[in-house]
Amino acid sequence: MGIARGRPRKNPDDVLIRSAELIGWALGGIEREIVETRSRLAALTSQAAQLRKRIGIRGPGRPPAASALQAEEAPAAAPNRKRRRRKMSPEARKRISEMMKKRWAERKRAK
Repeated sequence: MGIARGRPRKNPDDVLIRSAELIGWALGGIEREIVETRSRLAALTSQAAQLRKRIGIRGPGRPPAASALQAEEAPAAAPNRKRRRRKMSPEARKRISEMMKKRWAERKRAK
């Protein structure tokens, strides 16, 4: 017999150990990123609180009543608030009801 040629065969145990090491390194990197992101979020939250305090806003998304600057920049509706619906007068409801009944009757006759 002679010397084995080519690459040495991979031992399945070695492959598992190497992949576990890589996964461990990846997890370590992800966990570091999470810690850094949380610290950045804390810093940004404190900056936002200072700015709100400076212009007189009590909490996130609540502009002071007399502030013209905030009234222009305030969003039309906050995404977490319930949307206000227009209220129909009884006369308008009755008119719509009569129109729909008339349409349904015409559709029924056409069949």
